[in-house]
Amino acid sequence: MNRRDFIKAGTLMKEFKKGKLIVKVMATRTEMGQVAAQDIHDRILALLAEKDEINMIFAAAPSQNDVLKSLTEYTDIPWNRINACHMDEYIGLDKDAPQGFGNFLKSHIFDLVPFKSVNLIDCSATDPEAESERYKEILKKYPTDIVVMGIGENGHIAFNDPPVADFNDPKWVKPVKLDDVCRQQQVNDGCFATCEDVPEYAISLTCPTLMRATWKFCIVPAPTKAEAVLRTLTWDINEKCPATILRRSDNAILYLEPASAVKL
Repeated sequence: MNRRDFIKAGTLMKEFKKGKLIVKVMATRTEMGQVAAQDIHDRILALLAEKDEINMIFAAAPSQNDVLKSLTEYTDIPWNRINACHMDEYIGLDKDAPQGFGNFLKSHIFDLVPFKSVNLIDCSATDPEAESERYKEILKKYPTDIVVMGIGENGHIAFNDPPVADFNDPKWVKPVKLDDVCRQQQVNDGCFATCEDVPEYAISLTCPTLMRATWKFCIVPAPTKAEAVLRTLTWDINEKCPATILRRSDNAILYLEPASAVKL
């Protein structure tokens, strides 16, 4: 059985729409990552059949491990025609800190396949506003075709926690203060030993910047995300659960597995 046959044989437990958002629930976390990667792979090839290069944004979190691993296993993706960015980064970490999102993505995809360019937010920048403006210009240079993202335990997308999320944000990129739920999630994910170790501030792409991507692939495993998934699909669309914005976005797909979908 080849890779494509294996993925097609994956068990799709449920598929439905909530607003514009397509939701796919797979039988296992591994299959969730494989099916999401297959869909992303197919979209990459379709877009590259229409233009010379495309631009992608990636989330950095353990929740993305399955999809990133599956993506790197494809041998027919012309990565040298893809420009890569990422969606958020801590402020104040050392450039080599393993918790840095740029460093996470280097080890999981950026250093594993030959992108045309990889564009990182500088976690050691001493002027977060200036760094936000610099990264905005990169995003303008490379209009986003595909974003590969997740949802936080508090419903955040990127580091747009409920207190700082703005669906009409005039900024493309901005410094933000992380809320306590978000910081605790970093401990739950095994990235930091204690909440006190987690930086208080970060640089994040804003909600409109993420939703400006033509295609959004959102991969959300684990029981710790079950409540956020429920809120994403059932709460009113507003900043109290930033991920609810996916329900009014074109070309958005949410991938779940039994543990993250248990409350649906």
